Amino acid sequence: MSKHTFDQYAITSTVSRIVEELGFKKPTPIQKQVLPAALRGESLIGQSHTGSGKTHAYLLPLFNQMDDEAEHVQFVITAPTRELAIQIQDEVKKAIQMAGKEEIWRSKLLIGGTDKQKMVGKLSSRPPHIVVGTPGRILDMVKEEAIDLYQAKAFVLDEADLMLDLGFIEEVDQILVRMDQDVQMLVFSATIPERLQPFLKKYLTNPTHIQIEDDKPSPETMEHRLVPLRHKDPADVIVDISKAIQPYLAIIFTNGKNHADELAGELMKRGLETGILHGGLSPRERKRMLKELQNLRYQYIVATDLASRGIDIQGVSHVINAQMPKEEEFYIHRVGRTARAGMQGTAINLYKESDLPLIQKLEKKGLTFEFYEVKNGEWKETNAYNERQNRERHASDLEKKAKKMVRKPKKVKPGYKKKMKQQTDKNMRKLKQSRFKKK
Repeated sequence: MSKHTFDQYAITSTVSRIVEELGFKKPTPIQKQVLPAALRGESLIGQSHTGSGKTHAYLLPLFNQMDDEAEHVQFVITAPTRELAIQIQDEVKKAIQMAGKEEIWRSKLLIGGTDKQKMVGKLSSRPPHIVVGTPGRILDMVKEEAIDLYQAKAFVLDEADLMLDLGFIEEVDQILVRMDQDVQMLVFSATIPERLQPFLKKYLTNPTHIQIEDDKPSPETMEHRLVPLRHKDPADVIVDISKAIQPYLAIIFTNGKNHADELAGELMKRGLETGILHGGLSPRERKRMLKELQNLRYQYIVATDLASRGIDIQGVSHVINAQMPKEEEFYIHRVGRTARAGMQGTAINLYKESDLPLIQKLEKKGLTFEFYEVKNGEWKETNAYNERQNRERHASDLEKKAKKMVRKPKKVKPGYKKKMKQQTDKNMRKLKQSRFKKK
């Protein structure tokens, strides 16, 4: 008897074996909705946040369609970053091994930073069944005629909104015009920006649109703390925070690689063993950094949004926003790095007054923030950021009311302004007293 509930879908015994070996008991919400449509060969748009199980939502249907006899590329999976492509390829290879098909199914990773001519030679000798890679390098291989994608049955576009942000949609477009127009399109994205619509309309006709709505934009096990930056150096505040937390691994986010380099340098000067991960690193440096993270060399890593999106770094206990992001969605992606698979997680946000509009928007989405400072290596609760604002607003309202109560003389005499102010102050005292009595 099967140990999982995936057999309710029309999957082969080989795919059932993969599911069992992976230890999956029941499908995640995105898998539950994607699997039936994808197994029927429908094109679809799957919208869900990072960590929802979408990689296997498309991998399992692809393996289900695999033709052992066909000696051509059957599936193409594109990702916006090398790291994400490597991660997907690792899952593909793992599944092939679990299926016991190492001698039959071939998968090839096509990313930049590798010897292009050597890659051309390998591909020309024997085509892979599955191509995983970044759009630029896949397009290079197509133009070199090292691979032919026309007979591929399905095309996966992972992290489509990030693909758009990084300017790779044009390369994806050039790949798709060289493929069969009836190819099954599986598009996955955390958000569907308006700028992505022309591309989607061009390649998907009446697609199934699957959107997984979370009750809250982050896990129940996530705690969100706000720490005022005021005029302090972010590195000093983070060092103080480091004394109050014992992270298994903390990711510290900045807005841009220059800020990341600068902050990592400052933290190292202050004695924190700190790694760094952003788009400015060479492929070799990034590969080394990810390996060192897996080997638990660092307790802290400074990262940017683009380099970290979609990368599955195990054991992240804390996310620290050294700079608050510009948009709500980026906050959700950042904090999605922690509190995964039911684990606890903490997001610590260093904020300035200019960040308050973003915080208020996130509160409207259902997030609850707690207010803290770190003193002598210990957390200390502070007042909410808007408490002073509320006091000031209330004082302003009282003053307006008090001014209205002042009778203006018909003729302006010397000392007029002074008398007006005295009367206003007197009225304000009365109003405050009357409020106090009511309470």
